Amino acid sequence: MKIENEINTYCPYCQKHTEHKVKTISKGPVRGLGWHTRSHERKIHGYTSSVSVRLKPKKLGKKQAVLLECKVCKKSVQRTFGARAKKKIEIKR
Repeated sequence: MKIENEINTYCPYCQKHTEHKVKTISKGPVRGLGWHTRSHERKIHGYTSSVSVRLKPKKLGKKQAVLLECKVCKKSVQRTFGARAKKKIEIKR
């Protein structure tokens, strides 16, 4: 899916249609001190029964999210295009 690098769309902060700059969003790093990581480490510590890692079901495709930055007020809004896309979003340069 190819998207223009500038889109004219509604800005909820300006409350009007303005030009927006488009950026892709990538997943951030996994937190080592997150709640689930710490609770799992506590459970597997010691001689008691082992606790397996939760297996997630395989998701078909990925929810494609982009960050739209308003050129007037410089505020950013996240938007998803479609539900789950097989192909990755490309920004036309």
